[in-house]
Amino acid sequence: MANTAAFTGINGLREIRRSPASHLAEAFDTGSVQGTVTLKEGPFQTMAGVRVDLGSEAGTRIGSVTGGLPTRCGEVRGTDRVSALWLGPQEFLVVAPEDAHDSLGGDLIGSLKSALGDAAGQVVDLSANRTTFELSGPRARAVLEKGCALDLHPRTLKPGTALNTEVGNIPVVLFKTGEESFRLFPRASFADYLGRWLLDSMREFASPEVP
Repeated sequence: MANTAAFTGINGLREIRRSPASHLAEAFDTGSVQGTVTLKEGPFQTMAGVRVDLGSEAGTRIGSVTGGLPTRCGEVRGTDRVSALWLGPQEFLVVAPEDAHDSLGGDLIGSLKSALGDAAGQVVDLSANRTTFELSGPRARAVLEKGCALDLHPRTLKPGTALNTEVGNIPVVLFKTGEESFRLFPRASFADYLGRWLLDSMREFASPEVP
């Protein structure tokens, strides 16, 4: 029988929402090695894809919403709640907590669209497009180095840097959030594969190191 119940907004759907890797939550817990490397999913962030000319008035207006826009590859700007990641010379990924979404009482998407106005560019709600993995711990870099071509050494990749790359042959935006913590943004359709790939790469650290 068809479900004919009227939807009354996203808050009416909260209990049935499932993140792309929710079925792996228990595996993430058991596969994490406390004090060594841990993995978890941080689902349901508000995300917006923004294309705008940095030097334009619209770029300035959007920067006032996000706390600034990055001007070079790898740079991240923003506030305590909003991060703007550089994806290209005029392309950015804006990330904020779930409650920043307009459907949950926030105003981020609407504010970005208002800031763009009729100027050239676009603001696209990508909140359902990607999920977020948090990988942290002293061996987090070693896990990523098994399948990422970037130089992840701290002398090259500093905290606060975000780059487009591949991990386990999956396209991701990789954001180094701290000395031993990384945030990965895979597309939702790749979440299952990448989650299992990360778990497999973490497995060796659950055993005592062979001298």
